Amino acid sequence: MVEEKEQSKQEKVEILTPEEQEKTPPVKEKKKNKEKKHQEENKVWEEKLKLKEEENKSLLEKVKLAQAELINYRKRKDEETQNMMKYANQDLIMELILVVDNFERAIKLDDNDLTDELSKFLAGFKMMYANLVDILKKFGVEEINRVGEKFDPTLEQALMTDSIPEMEDEIVIEVLLKGYKLKDRVIRPASVKINQK
Repeated sequence: MVEEKEQSKQEKVEILTPEEQEKTPPVKEKKKNKEKKHQEENKVWEEKLKLKEEENKSLLEKVKLAQAELINYRKRKDEETQNMMKYANQDLIMELILVVDNFERAIKLDDNDLTDELSKFLAGFKMMYANLVDILKKFGVEEINRVGEKFDPTLEQALMTDSIPEMEDEIVIEVLLKGYKLKDRVIRPASVKINQK
């Protein structure tokens, strides 16, 4: 009985009506159709893959740009912080320079004509002046004194001129008001008299 069932199945498979034969494509056509479907699916997936790769490249470029901007921002901030730390005392030093100017004016008094008490008083002024100048030097303040050198507008401002024939042109003759630098920055240019022919 099992054999009969197997034979009847085989017969059913083998025996198709002519209409059924027309409806069912041959095996080769089925394979071609499957291949076409696979090719179409592959094209769709390849296009999707290309789009994803382009999107990935775009995102990667954006990330690199953001990283570069962050690095530049950090560098700028570090530089600003360093400059702030480097020149943090500038306002205080500018005020102290005015005190130094007043000490210098007082010390310029010629103590040959003064009584002993006034000479002692001036000696005390000189000690305070020297102490104050040392403190300023310790914090990176240096005096701009370029008498006898060629005038430099980045360090000095010319307030007066004189004409000395034996001197070269544009030479600093006298410092009228001292200039100062804090580390490498000019915080007050020197006021000078220069030679002009």
